Amino acid sequence: MQVKITDPAKAELKKIYNYYRRLGNGKKGRQIRADVMKAALMLKQHPLMGPKEEHLEHLELDHRFVVVNPHYKVIYRIEQQVIFVTDVFDTRQNPGKIKP
Repeated sequence: MQVKITDPAKAELKKIYNYYRRLGNGKKGRQIRADVMKAALMLKQHPLMGPKEEHLEHLELDHRFVVVNPHYKVIYRIEQQVIFVTDVFDTRQNPGKIKP
């Protein structure tokens, strides 16, 4: 399987990094990014390891998620042999803000 990180997910990772950099802790932002990438690589071997994302069920695209670092959800979906990471979501936010 192949893993692709979508542009919206990349933008979220950049926002996370910039947030921690503004707080003077760019190292934490880099660590979160590394944890997300590590989770994405694990999905190659175990694509169904994450439970379904109930907040995106209405799209009927079978979105799933894995939690990393412990406040971030890596939201993804599988199409044929490609895993698309569609969002990196801070779980401390309102779940209604989750984007596909």
